[in-house]
Amino acid sequence: MSLIRWIPRRNGLQSVALDTDLDRLFEGFFNPALLRSDMGALTPAVDVEETADAYLFRADLPGVSAKDVKVTVHNDTLTLRGERKREEKSSDGSRHRVERAYGAFERSFTLALPVRADQVKASYKDGVLEVHVPKADEARPRDIEVQIN
Repeated sequence: MSLIRWIPRRNGLQSVALDTDLDRLFEGFFNPALLRSDMGALTPAVDVEETADAYLFRADLPGVSAKDVKVTVHNDTLTLRGERKREEKSSDGSRHRVERAYGAFERSFTLALPVRADQVKASYKDGVLEVHVPKADEARPRDIEVQIN
């Protein structure tokens, strides 16, 4: 199932496409990330999956070295921190466009159930950080046998 942003029609005469285009224009114009001096914030995309036993986080971090990534769990909050360092200018030419974001980033996720912070495992391969956060035993679902008398 995918979530689709609901855009109400303002009146019967305007087209939904025009409303959507205008909304996108103003969202981009008033986006606080565009006001930063480096013209964009580095915010990695993260997929979150929950199973009966654990949470699984996958974050896209292309161009970020594994040594520049830190994962912490404190008070049932997972925090991903890191930094993509700016590449030095090439000495053999001039750049015409720089669009990739660089700098420090931080994403935090509050976990709904207690977890086992001492058993968290993180791996990094091909620009994808994968964090496995096992749930605490008391948070795992369990079957209770009903006895009939």
